[in-house]
Amino acid sequence: MIVGIIGLGLMGGSLGLELQDKKIAKKVIGVDHNISHCEEALSLGLIQEISTLNEIKKCDVIFLTIPVDAIIKSLISLKDVGKKTTIIDFGSTKKRIVDATPKEIEKNFIAAHPMCGTEKYGPSAAIKGLYDHRTVVLCNTERNDELHKKRAIEIFEKLNMNIYYMDADEHDKHAAFISHLPHAISYSLANAVMSQEDPKSILAMAAGGFKDMSRIAKSSPKMWSDVFKQNKENILSSIDIFEKELNKAKELIQHENWEALEIWMQKATTLHKII
Repeated sequence: MIVGIIGLGLMGGSLGLELQDKKIAKKVIGVDHNISHCEEALSLGLIQEISTLNEIKKCDVIFLTIPVDAIIKSLISLKDVGKKTTIIDFGSTKKRIVDATPKEIEKNFIAAHPMCGTEKYGPSAAIKGLYDHRTVVLCNTERNDELHKKRAIEIFEKLNMNIYYMDADEHDKHAAFISHLPHAISYSLANAVMSQEDPKSILAMAAGGFKDMSRIAKSSPKMWSDVFKQNKENILSSIDIFEKELNKAKELIQHENWEALEIWMQKATTLHKII
């Protein structure tokens, strides 16, 4: 089959590599609003041909690996594709995207979220194996034609991904905790340090803990501000719950209740027994 990818950064570029490497696609073509990204993706072998939106519409499968607001705009532009063209998005939010899908392509559109990525972006960030043994969540597949559902499942299975099914509302509530909240915390931590009088001296001491927690603060601000906007209520709810836990730690430290603090920390360590 011929596959088109709209968005040639980390996710789209890595997908292009895998589609070719695993011989899932006969041909991979791509388009990106940034012309230099198109040229770079072609030179890196992420795609085999630079295309246009009109040409992409003729593909058997179209992947949308772009920011979530752009996904909604692209779906409107794609509402005239043929009934046999499968459209799959990789957005980090699902409810707003599912609700905004034009009726004309509702049966074609597979709402997917691969739970993977790095803090890097752009074509040069693309890597082989990004999707290997990672989770992909498919939402509201009951509304899809069997052709498109089967095709999407087949592609994700060939990418060696673990497939889970959820309602879009459920997905967004869960994603707020395990994906969106960590980014909010990471950006906050980075800004807390940068607001100090001499951040360079502080960062000179940075070791594993700080680097691990601040790493994702290097992620695309444009992409993540769109995610926060689309999943606003769930993110605010997760931040409220996180603040309660942080305030609990603050209170225990203020009152020098070290035994209770240790118990509080011990409870947190049980998380890794279920991961």
